[in-house]
Amino acid sequence: MEIRIEAILIDLSEEANRRFGGHLRRWNDHAGTFIDEEEGGLDQADGPAAVWALPLVFVGRYDREEDDFIGNTFFDHPTKEVDALDEETEIKLGQGRVPFTRAHKRLCGFVFLRTLRTGSRALSLQRGSLLDSVLKLGGAGAVEMWQDTLSRLQALDPAIGEIEQLKHIRAEVRSRMGRFVNLAPGDDSTAFFASDLTREHLREVVRLFIAAQPGQHLVPFGRLGTGSINLLVFALLTFIAELKDKQSVIFAMEEPEIALPPHTQRRVTRFVLAEMGQSIVTSHSPYVIEQFEPEQIVILNRDEGGALTGQPIDAQAVKPKAFRTERRQFAEAILSRAVLVVEGSTEAALFPVASSVMEASLGSDAYTHFDLAGVSIFNAGGDGSVPRHGPVFSALGKLSFGFYDKPNAALTEDALDKLKGYTKVWESPEKGIENVLIKQTPVAVVRRFLNEVKDRPDYPAVGVYDPAANDADVAILAVKVLRARKGDAHGYAAMLISHCQNAAELPATIREILETIHQALSAVPEDIAAPPPDGLEDLFG
Repeated sequence: MEIRIEAILIDLSEEANRRFGGHLRRWNDHAGTFIDEEEGGLDQADGPAAVWALPLVFVGRYDREEDDFIGNTFFDHPTKEVDALDEETEIKLGQGRVPFTRAHKRLCGFVFLRTLRTGSRALSLQRGSLLDSVLKLGGAGAVEMWQDTLSRLQALDPAIGEIEQLKHIRAEVRSRMGRFVNLAPGDDSTAFFASDLTREHLREVVRLFIAAQPGQHLVPFGRLGTGSINLLVFALLTFIAELKDKQSVIFAMEEPEIALPPHTQRRVTRFVLAEMGQSIVTSHSPYVIEQFEPEQIVILNRDEGGALTGQPIDAQAVKPKAFRTERRQFAEAILSRAVLVVEGSTEAALFPVASSVMEASLGSDAYTHFDLAGVSIFNAGGDGSVPRHGPVFSALGKLSFGFYDKPNAALTEDALDKLKGYTKVWESPEKGIENVLIKQTPVAVVRRFLNEVKDRPDYPAVGVYDPAANDADVAILAVKVLRARKGDAHGYAAMLISHCQNAAELPATIREILETIHQALSAVPEDIAAPPPDGLEDLFG
């Protein structure tokens, strides 16, 4: 089976157009076709829609003899048919096509950050490394730099060999080798230097040192943290991009969030979006994803057969205003396998705790926690807000569930239609989540809860808990306490749930929602809703 990916590059720099002249074709940018394939195309070669385009092709396949995958990128003009039965050499792989090398990619403005695997070589001075690329692109003088460095190493004053202990060794070597070999006269017939005094050896051993706060000592870049190394590589890539006219750069990053704190993730992503011509990012981080507009996001999944699929977000279903208001929540939902939409922060805070109770009580074989199952909780932000998100998450292709408060009046036809977008939806049997919790939770759990919170400094002034009070009075007090401390800031509702010692003590409505979501996800193969695949470099050859 052969993998073949074709790409057409336009808007190349003048330098690239000169270098690739023999591989360019005229392209109708309005029709999306090559002009020489159109009827009467020669008459349109200089038309307003005609531009020069560079056709490329990546060809790859599995080599049974080597038990490995082979592949390369080639210029796709002039063209030849690729024979999938040919042997594994790169020339036969491309059937005589000229390989499109890393140097060619850089000339086209393609810059790629390979996260952890980049550091050790990218920041050395080896041929083709990032620092070497900066030296080449920065102008002339590289040849003189190497020669000057070698001369300085040789002429160190005092020389390394003048160290007392090394002088003794030099003398011993001269004395003993002189018995068998004619050495040059004088002390200089033996010496110690800091290098092999060759350019290749310098490329291998010269390292960039950095002093990062709060420390003040210079250390080799390889001794920095993983995140610092990634940012250093990123900084050099942006340097190269600026040297190559940054607006023509295609900047590809695989999981830029690795080892970086959220604020740095945001800063890196914003910089790339603002400064680069085009950015391609694979990510599992909501802090990265939230920086992109809905129409720029594609959700990647693998189906049961292992095929990679991409689903763009329907910009008509996800309104820009709603997305901008809840960027972080939408980003987390995009990364999830399923979404539970609730009306407020109280519900959003208690469901993860209830899920923990279910897992601890039933065991991981019988119930999968929200975090492990990949369930995101979306706070719709108020009464009546759950219905309008039904079509949104349906458009995202997510399993979606809704839980909303019992309304004061019957829902409108429009709201009912939108609720149909959910996989399943629940209307609260009571007005107010506090009433649901107290009426459906055993009174023993409520008493344990009140006994804990009565001594807290943020306990509300709604009455003192008396352990001798009857069950009805305890329930009334508990409702007042929960209403006075709504939301996730105080976390009282979640605290009440945490006092449930097993699944049977959870409120019946909460338990039903958790069980239904678990069953729905158990029926979906895990790999269908798996996170985006690793290996961005594999997609681009």
